Amino acid sequence: MRSLLLLALGLFPAAAAQNIYVRVSPAVTKGIHGTDAFPTIQNALDHHPWPGPGGRVIIEIAPGVYHERLDITQNHPNITLLGMGKSPDDVVITNSLNAHQAGGTFFTETVEVDGDGFEADNVTFENSAGNTGQAVAVVVRADRVVFKHCRFLGYQDTLFADFGRQYYVDSYIEGAVDFLFGNASAVFDHDELHVSGPGALTAQSRTSPAQTTGYVILNSRVTSDIPAGKRQQIWLGRPWRPYSRVVFLRTWLPADVVPAGWNSWRDPRNEKTTWYGEYDDLGPGARPSDRAPWAHQITAAEAKTFEPRVFLAGSDGWNPIAAAAQLP
Repeated sequence: MRSLLLLALGLFPAAAAQNIYVRVSPAVTKGIHGTDAFPTIQNALDHHPWPGPGGRVIIEIAPGVYHERLDITQNHPNITLLGMGKSPDDVVITNSLNAHQAGGTFFTETVEVDGDGFEADNVTFENSAGNTGQAVAVVVRADRVVFKHCRFLGYQDTLFADFGRQYYVDSYIEGAVDFLFGNASAVFDHDELHVSGPGALTAQSRTSPAQTTGYVILNSRVTSDIPAGKRQQIWLGRPWRPYSRVVFLRTWLPADVVPAGWNSWRDPRNEKTTWYGEYDDLGPGARPSDRAPWAHQITAAEAKTFEPRVFLAGSDGWNPIAAAAQLP
């Protein structure tokens, strides 16, 4: 009777908030189905118990190098990959596959994220194919995605941020040619973008001025180890599609940045449709007076519209900073 009364009054804790924790470790040698310990990350993704509505599946990954290709599917929302090492260097998910081997860029990824609400913390994602053409480490086609304290390692096309709202904070992203590309609404906050060869940092692909997509790099740092004979060959961006939109805010830029900053991809028509902007950047590569005349030096008021809580809010008022703060 008391239980029925409590249920009627709504006093039982809501099952909807219950999270599921599972563990992945190289030390696990058997058992997949119906357990909370798995030998590979993909095993955990395929066979984890299900939480209640609104709950998360938190996959705690022991230190190690995991030679895997992962697929986080649309019917697996609210997945968290949590590296249990001291730093993201301790948990590495890696594969080596380039476009020539795979039959195209979009078959090369080490990790594909299609499930909304995905999070990762303290993990390295790598495509180790090197300077052999397009080779994607991570592709993200999902909404309300957070990467915190992560590393993304590749050369050409490292991170395909292609759909949905995405937030990358306190992370390290390495590449050379178009290593941030796609048509997501993505903010890169307090990150290091490391350039390992000549090329464009971004190849954002907005296809219409009506789309709210674009890349925002703020409070971050661009570094490089380009050889001495190839200096000043870093472009901030070039338009994969004609309405490409990228903004750098309060970001440190090295001397290796081309003074013009932005590349039209050899098509003057793109100069009329792209939207590239900067505000209050720092470092020897921050040279507003030398920038391409069709790019923008934006105002403080305009810069506020690209802050994470505004740019990524959407119709549901998503707060990516609060979501990231809930991670360790």
